[in-house]
Amino acid sequence: MAGAPRPWSSVPRPLCWLLAACLLLQLGWRLSQQYAPAQAQPLPAAPPAAVARLASLGEPLAMSKAMLLYLQSFEDQPGLSLPWRQLDYDRLAAWLETAQTLDPRSQSALLAASVVYAGVADPQRARRMLAFVADSFATDPQHRWPAMAQAVLVAKHQLHDLPLALVYARALRQLAAGPQVPSWVREMEAFILEDMDQLDSARLLIGGLIASGQISDPHELAFLARRLDELSKRKAKAAP
Repeated sequence: MAGAPRPWSSVPRPLCWLLAACLLLQLGWRLSQQYAPAQAQPLPAAPPAAVARLASLGEPLAMSKAMLLYLQSFEDQPGLSLPWRQLDYDRLAAWLETAQTLDPRSQSALLAASVVYAGVADPQRARRMLAFVADSFATDPQHRWPAMAQAVLVAKHQLHDLPLALVYARALRQLAAGPQVPSWVREMEAFILEDMDQLDSARLLIGGLIASGQISDPHELAFLARRLDELSKRKAKAAP
């Protein structure tokens, strides 16, 4: 049978003083945290995919979604709102890569990179996100072409980097050749070449698309034929 609880008077006085000091220190720390100015916390390093998969307890898709939600909420820290341009984008790319590895068929991580995080007003950070998208696209182009098409638009309209947009558009034409990929995706390279005033290359590419039979929709073929005719007229006018 357990004995009766010991009265407080039986507790050694030095131990009572130590307990009281610990309580006071804890209270003081809490108060200092409450009134201290809010400070942004850096984004921690992403867990390796193997570690995250093990921690998911057999639910890697749920873990992937949880990681993306964590990233979305990270900008709202207690007492402040952290701008995206203050995030470490190398670490951000690592988080997105781990989430993508856990759920490889999902478009969420790639679209977050190309639509959300690439929209930051910082060219270097935007390029880091586009590089992540391009690397991921190359491993599964038939399913990941939407984010790559968005990367072309970001490179062209936001970064005003037509050579980079051309590299991405060319990768789309060469790699995303499945029947589920819309024809306009393969046509993006021709439009970038036209924007770069490389009319001969644009004409050759459009002619090749028509002749190859890759595009079967009559409306698309008619559109490309008109575009080819317009390029020929522009070329004739530009001739000396």
